[in-house]
Amino acid sequence: MSLNKKIFSLDEFINQALYNPKNGYYMKKNPFGAKGDFITSPNVTVLFAEMLSIWSVLFWQNLKCPKKINLIDLGSGNGQMIYDMINSFKNFPEFYKSCNFIILEKSPYLKKIQKAKLKKFKVRWIKNLDEIKNGNNIFIANEFFDALPIKQFFKINNKWFERYIKLEKNNNKSFINVYSNIKMIEKEVGFKISNNQKIIEYSPLALKYLKNISKKIINKKGALLIIDYGYLENSMKDTLLSIKKHKISDVLKEFKNSDITYKLNFKLLKKITDILKLKCQGITTQRKFLLNLGIMQRAEIISRKQTFLKKADIYYRLKRLIDKNQMGNLFKVMLITGKKINFKIGF
Repeated sequence: MSLNKKIFSLDEFINQALYNPKNGYYMKKNPFGAKGDFITSPNVTVLFAEMLSIWSVLFWQNLKCPKKINLIDLGSGNGQMIYDMINSFKNFPEFYKSCNFIILEKSPYLKKIQKAKLKKFKVRWIKNLDEIKNGNNIFIANEFFDALPIKQFFKINNKWFERYIKLEKNNNKSFINVYSNIKMIEKEVGFKISNNQKIIEYSPLALKYLKNISKKIINKKGALLIIDYGYLENSMKDTLLSIKKHKISDVLKEFKNSDITYKLNFKLLKKITDILKLKCQGITTQRKFLLNLGIMQRAEIISRKQTFLKKADIYYRLKRLIDKNQMGNLFKVMLITGKKINFKIGF
């Protein structure tokens, strides 16, 4: 974090904390898994990636099996999901032959981990989406958008204030509110903010990604599949959170060694989808999405000849993904496509 500045907007603070090239959280460590700070669905069980593989093949078939299609993993983490997906795609040789595997990754540290894990596969890494040329594209965003810096605005006495972080003399940090013009906020998000809103929370970088992706799927045969934790209420919430060693931490004190995140407002994403003239095929819970794709049947098949302990482990991990009180309902799945596509599988 640069000491030349005394005040940071929240998204600038998060960007520096997570992505500063020298000491950003994602630029210097592998935060995934039991030994890290948090765990993601692909690291719980291979069943998650297998279901995404089946979904991808079915979507490709819905497009009449084009000879070439790009599958883009947005922020691949430790590479586990795309590794398991590619292995699964080998069961679908025509799709496997047609597919170009691409990873968008900002962190050189994680890219190194991914390259080591995926060395036996033909995968291309890109730094920005402009490197993807015309064609059929499937974008997979599993816990991608929640890792992007956010802005927050609070209505106080009928006026809007943006949240900033102030750097004090003793290196302590505090939240402060700076007056903001609501018209400028509305101009950036692209719609009028309801008078009922008391909080505005969104990621400018997420908007930028959505606009960029929309150009690559709106007139082409493509899709963006978003899997992330979030909520469906119209009223926005203050969901800023930092996680360290699987526990909530103090975002201002522990920012150097914590994941800073937030919950996606899927109603907001739907509104932006409409503005971009895209089509939301559906929004559902991770539980319903995986059950609709047959994850229980797949678990039964792979556990048939296993020992009791191995079988128990398979179902223990499966429960974590689909249980209503664990990841099942907290995580939502949203499919965005061009207007001409009709595809409801999983929803």
